Amino acid sequence: MLLAVDVGNTNIVLGVYQGRDLKVSWRVSTNRLQTGDEYGVILKNLFVQAGVDDRDLTGMIVSSVVPPLMFSLQEMANRYFGLEPLVVGPGMKTGLNISVENPREVGADRIVNAVAAIELYGAPLIIVDFGTATTFDAISEQGHYLGGAIAPGISISTEALFQRAAKLPRVELAVPKRVIGRDTITSMQSGIIYGFVGQVDGIVRKMIPEFPTRPKVIATGGLAELIARESEALEIINPLLTLEGLRIIHERNRQ
Repeated sequence: MLLAVDVGNTNIVLGVYQGRDLKVSWRVSTNRLQTGDEYGVILKNLFVQAGVDDRDLTGMIVSSVVPPLMFSLQEMANRYFGLEPLVVGPGMKTGLNISVENPREVGADRIVNAVAAIELYGAPLIIVDFGTATTFDAISEQGHYLGGAIAPGISISTEALFQRAAKLPRVELAVPKRVIGRDTITSMQSGIIYGFVGQVDGIVRKMIPEFPTRPKVIATGGLAELIARESEALEIINPLLTLEGLRIIHERNRQ
């Protein structure tokens, strides 16, 4: 079995694969101060609750945009599972041609998403990932990574609104029944949800003419389904696209 780990600034997404089948997945908070032992205990407990025998693990692959956590994760893999994790980074065989000015600047998560989307859906593509930042990635018909756009994510934008406006409370991220809010909570929910829907649809609409042929539009990330309900641009929803990409890259680098 393969343990796939995607470390984001807000959440860590983990999945256990038996061959090409995802047996179970989890989403836990990213904590830069967590030690390898703490992550080891967390993972052991998750395995027990899911009825997964961690002794069957034969490999582990990690993509991370949080460099300070890599030591803890490597320590956890060595000590608790007897594994040496494969880390997505420069020099790894991904099969992806990165056609940007500085390929090393492209986040590991964006590379992994591109690999998965090309494999699963073909190209050309626009991939929208709803994470700490909302990223838009463009993939050419030849399967080349062309670049994209980066915007503030939904959660950090909402938190900034709460922190900087004294009378505005924290609100649940939910689609309101009406666009015209009748109180502070529904007004904020309307502005947040429909504001981000407008942002996504607007950026995708501006990107499409830069492709010779119309791309498919894929959404992923923890909040993808929430925005996709109202979006006109998002066509395919796969919240665990990154885990699929990690599985594919692991297969390409097993030797």
